[in-house]
Amino acid sequence: MAQGWCLLTGRLPGWSRQACRTRLHDSLVVCGQRNGEKGQTVTMNGAHITPKKGVRSGFIKPDSELKGLLHRIYTEGNDSDESGIHGDGFSNDDTCCERVQRTLLTAPVRGIPVYVMLPLDTVWLAETEEGILSDSNQLKSVLMRENGIEVGLEMLRASGVEGVMVDVWWGIAEHQGPGLYDFSAYRRLFDKVASKGLKVQAVMSFHAAGGNVGDTCTIPLPPWVYDAAEMDPDIFYTDVDGHRNPEYISLGCDEEPCLFGRSPVQAYSDFITAFVDEFHSLMGETITEITVGLGPAGELRYPSYPEGDGRWRFPGVGQFQCFDKYMLERLQHAATEYGRPEWGHGGPHDAGHYNSREWETGFFRNDFGSFETEYGKFFLKWYSEELIQHADRILGRAKDILSQPGRPRAIQAVQEAPDGGNLYVFEPSAKLSVKLAGVHWWFKSRAHAAELTAGYYNTRERNGYSEIFKMLSKHSVGVSFTCVEMRDCEHPREGLCSPEGLLNQVLAAAAKYNVSVAGENALQRYDDYAFDKITESAFGQSAMAGRMDRLTFLRMGDMMVDNWDAFAAFIKRLTCPPDHWLNRSRP
Repeated sequence: MAQGWCLLTGRLPGWSRQACRTRLHDSLVVCGQRNGEKGQTVTMNGAHITPKKGVRSGFIKPDSELKGLLHRIYTEGNDSDESGIHGDGFSNDDTCCERVQRTLLTAPVRGIPVYVMLPLDTVWLAETEEGILSDSNQLKSVLMRENGIEVGLEMLRASGVEGVMVDVWWGIAEHQGPGLYDFSAYRRLFDKVASKGLKVQAVMSFHAAGGNVGDTCTIPLPPWVYDAAEMDPDIFYTDVDGHRNPEYISLGCDEEPCLFGRSPVQAYSDFITAFVDEFHSLMGETITEITVGLGPAGELRYPSYPEGDGRWRFPGVGQFQCFDKYMLERLQHAATEYGRPEWGHGGPHDAGHYNSREWETGFFRNDFGSFETEYGKFFLKWYSEELIQHADRILGRAKDILSQPGRPRAIQAVQEAPDGGNLYVFEPSAKLSVKLAGVHWWFKSRAHAAELTAGYYNTRERNGYSEIFKMLSKHSVGVSFTCVEMRDCEHPREGLCSPEGLLNQVLAAAAKYNVSVAGENALQRYDDYAFDKITESAFGQSAMAGRMDRLTFLRMGDMMVDNWDAFAAFIKRLTCPPDHWLNRSRP
């Protein structure tokens, strides 16, 4: 979100609407070279761009350094010592896991595809010389670091990576106005990816960037969404204290015509339709998966732990996000139908604050916590079901869009027809997926408080992921799940964390409903134990090992370049047979 954005009023304190839009615009507009002097004009993708303010990015290595590394990759090969890598991130001395004996696992028979996330600011907005600073209609989307991205893609191809994941930002591609789309920079990017023989996982990013762990830039929602919020601030999630979160539109107004006559669900559907229409020829060949963003950070959850503005710090329990008027109306309706209308006036009164520990609250405590009362069960069931229904509505629309007549198809199965012939069953050539958050703190407690406030009704006595995967299975949707690199022993005891236990539970639910799972690392790590843990999840001996169908690695940038030998050796461990990597010679 833009710095200083008022969560109560939906605007910058003391600023007019136009000034507010200008400030949001300034937080997004790129200023050419990051270290350029004020007033300097540079050229990017043929557009003359006037620098204004540096853009924080995780990918600023000079092109010459990238080209030098690419040359070394081809001349020396990637013959790193796999057993002696100690990259940046969590060093062995920083964790109790050094007491665990390492077992160097590699792919036994088959490998898993590895995708790498591109930098958040791969595509940006730029001002041309003719642009008017306060008018977003004069902005042009551009492919940032075009030469650097091209070299980076070649490095990934040479290492054996299957493809890349890229955010297609709502706030960039539809910045000009409702229904006005600009995918030109994404077209340039996807053409470059295709030329390297790589695949694309395109994320429909309907959230704002800048408030989550690892965000290296600020990307607001489209300016016209904030105009709508000026008229109706309740379109944003709201906590018990009235703080509004402009990172993602509240699911309470999913079907309300609050966006200049369109509902959010309709706006998301129109965006996906425009994207599929634009890249029709690449569907199935280059663009093999579309990930639909369903909440903050693109994840299916409520913004219950907003770290970006300082309200939450790990391992706080977070807060319920159900106090905008639309959520309250839905809660009141549900409480009335249940026969207890007095329960429809808000969330639990004894759930603490963002940074509370479980034992400091009446709702989440282990002994006689009110989460186990009739009211607690009613509220948590309603809160979690609203999230599932939100995903169901949007994914149903997305599936219909990809299944429309004339869309590219792929053979799903071949069945024997009654006459002895073959019956071909087709499916959309690009698969659908969603992201689930790895909310692993308080997992070892009875209440699983952090999961509850995030919208996952998962406790020691109740499997909160079963209903989610049942819904995903109905739409043939896969899942990308974070924290696959983490071990329980790496976290403070007071948080009762268990990323390993959470991962096993999610994989078991996915197996039950035959949902494809992609692992994703939550933090950028290049140490032995992170790589070993990911490999163990993919090929280890546990009951759930082998359920991970692919890996999405966070992310291409300077840290990856600095630890390239470690990363390349890790890719070799995951891709098998070995000739999958060896045959990727330089064209």
